[in-house]
Amino acid sequence: MTRLLLIEDNEDLAFGVRTALEFEGYTVEVAHDGATGTAAARGRRPDLIILDLMLPDTDGYAILRELRRDGVHIPVLILTARGEEADVVLGFDCGADDYVTKPFSTAELLARIRALLRRSTVAGATPNTERFGDIEIDAGARTVRARGEAVELSPKEFDLLLVLLRRRGATASRAELLREVWRYENVDVMTRTVDIHVAELRRKLESDPANPRHILTVRKVGYRLRA
Repeated sequence: MTRLLLIEDNEDLAFGVRTALEFEGYTVEVAHDGATGTAAARGRRPDLIILDLMLPDTDGYAILRELRRDGVHIPVLILTARGEEADVVLGFDCGADDYVTKPFSTAELLARIRALLRRSTVAGATPNTERFGDIEIDAGARTVRARGEAVELSPKEFDLLLVLLRRRGATASRAELLREVWRYENVDVMTRTVDIHVAELRRKLESDPANPRHILTVRKVGYRLRA
């Protein structure tokens, strides 16, 4: 049975979400503060974490950073009352995999959870290693090595790299990347999310980030990966 961890300090909201998730067949553990939630994430390793960003003893950003720094790669869906792009981007940069803005519908929350669990299952079932240049990617273990050295990527950076890699040199537009990696529904909004993450990938993987050999810009369209 799929185990979910909900870290949410609002008891009424937590009760409603837990009830809806259990009705769908999930096993749900609830933590009402950051310390308890972090301990549960480490100790019981749920299949997915639903994390409120505003908690009484800390914030979700700090929890995300701590878990990712410690090598916990469980999918994390953040709940936020903040709709500003900068807050969402910060959540992704700290290690979030997706987000839902309060107030949200149960149907939307369930759809996001199902999508994250599917992606997690596919990633975990892909044991093969792929290479381009001097970069080696293990999709199953979600690890990357550049020039023989391990490289630490955020979950979204890794997902973006895989999407580009699996296009086998074809160009991906920014709109396509927003849909495939960030699950944006409205891609008409102005956002630099893709460009920021590409810049980070180049910084971490390219020998000369200012003159990339592999992660290339296709002017006025998007990006492609040249092996």
